[in-house]
Amino acid sequence: MINVGVVGYGYWGPNLVRNFVASPDANVVTVCDRDAGRLQKVQALYPAVEVTTSAEEMIADPRIDAVIVATPVDAHFPIAMAALKAGKHVFVEKPIASTADQARQLVEEAAKRGLVLHVDHTFVYTGAVRKMHELIRTDAFGQVRYYDSTRVNLGLFQHDVNVLWDLAVHDLSIMAYVLGQTPVAVSATGHTHMPGQPEYAAFLTVYFSGDTIAHINVNWLSPVKVRRTLVGGDKQMIVYDDNEPSEKIKLYDKGISVTETPEDVRKVLISYRTGDLWVPKLQELEALSVEAAHFCACIRGEEKSLTGGEAGLELVRILEAANQSMANRGAPVEL
Repeated sequence: MINVGVVGYGYWGPNLVRNFVASPDANVVTVCDRDAGRLQKVQALYPAVEVTTSAEEMIADPRIDAVIVATPVDAHFPIAMAALKAGKHVFVEKPIASTADQARQLVEEAAKRGLVLHVDHTFVYTGAVRKMHELIRTDAFGQVRYYDSTRVNLGLFQHDVNVLWDLAVHDLSIMAYVLGQTPVAVSATGHTHMPGQPEYAAFLTVYFSGDTIAHINVNWLSPVKVRRTLVGGDKQMIVYDDNEPSEKIKLYDKGISVTETPEDVRKVLISYRTGDLWVPKLQELEALSVEAAHFCACIRGEEKSLTGGEAGLELVRILEAANQSMANRGAPVEL
């Protein structure tokens, strides 16, 4: 049984506490938050869980094996670093830290101490994303040509990070897991009409060394909620719609074939191919419950984190480069 302490019971913290309390592999010892009202909710729901307003006190508790960090982004680094230095395994919300340098320090500290540093890229643990990962590795799917994602809604405006750091980090984590390719450059544009506030709309293009390209559209100011990803292969194509209650993944046996006629090599012919539509069965477990079990297995040495510190660092490197590109009206930035 892994004893855990949770720092932060705001937006995402309640979901983390609920899933770790329900996990047969974990025991939630303490929940920490500065807001006494939130701690009262914890006590009402989980009478056996202790509460505190002091993260330092919780981290120093010898009973606790792992610390879960569910705070605003700017607090991720100091809390996670303090936990690692205290010999605790760390599970931290996305993004792992505010800067790539901070993320790199966390990765190095965890490696030095032989501790698990896990980043909560939740979507990687959904049945839909795991199925995409499986499908595009089949010969039937062929070579991945493009990845296109839209994540927009009339949503919660953040004041400490822009929309890329809030929403696109989800799509970047999905992209990294599904494609398994390392980006070489990014280009991004974004906008806000509110002086002094982060960009609320952004468009990010990610370049790879091969033939694959990715595009991500994120927006906090949309009249509709859209959570749709297209992955195009040269033999098949996937539509992933997270808003669908059941049929989240659809696999289309569609594509094109490009040929050159012997008579005229300058003339390129394109033929269209259409086939069946397949809706695969997906794992129906809540992603956080799967992730909680995975984190505990990593601590026991049975598995290696799918979204460890290195994955978190890579995403922050991309986001920093995207910020630099936005400041220069979309000029590409090499990674």
